[in-house]
Amino acid sequence: ASGSKPDILFLDIQMPGMDGMETAKMLRQDNENMILIFVTAAEEYVFQAFDVGAFHYLVKPFSDEKLKEVVTKAVHNIKRSSRLEKDEKYIMVQTAGSHIKIFLRDIVYAEVYNRKVIIHTRSTDIEYYGKLQELSDMAGTDFFRTHRAYLVHFKYVEKYDATCVTMKNGTALIAKKNYPEFVKQYLKYNQRKGNEVR
Repeated sequence: ASGSKPDILFLDIQMPGMDGMETAKMLRQDNENMILIFVTAAEEYVFQAFDVGAFHYLVKPFSDEKLKEVVTKAVHNIKRSSRLEKDEKYIMVQTAGSHIKIFLRDIVYAEVYNRKVIIHTRSTDIEYYGKLQELSDMAGTDFFRTHRAYLVHFKYVEKYDATCVTMKNGTALIAKKNYPEFVKQYLKYNQRKGNEVR
């Protein structure tokens, strides 16, 4: 009724009015990704739960440990899905009369030269007329604008100092005023990815 789409939903089977199975079928039409966990005393509906793609079927009474285990698995599931979605983000650019799809995960760094944006990917360089700011806005927190002319992908940073960042296949300049923020954001990136920084 609220219109919000929860990531995880706990549903009973026996409810006044519409029962849990009917509710689940209706919710599934709107949201394929929602994690449905049935919490019920009615064991006999367990097979119907498969039809609505239930994540788990908890039969009352159950221990706190069991609930914690199921919720932890559900949360991991959501995190994994959102990571996969992020990996599939891409931009379409027009260059030399063709439209090219570039996955963000493949961008090593981008730079501006003569009103053109040059995107350096792992395998090639692609030039197009555009604004680096637009790419920067879309790229998200895994990227950092080290200089007005450069946008780097933290994933491909090999080394850095206060003046430049050495990437997997090139070098990007760092503006002095951006250096402290670059270091801070790079550390945050490594924490998010679980990388160890000494």
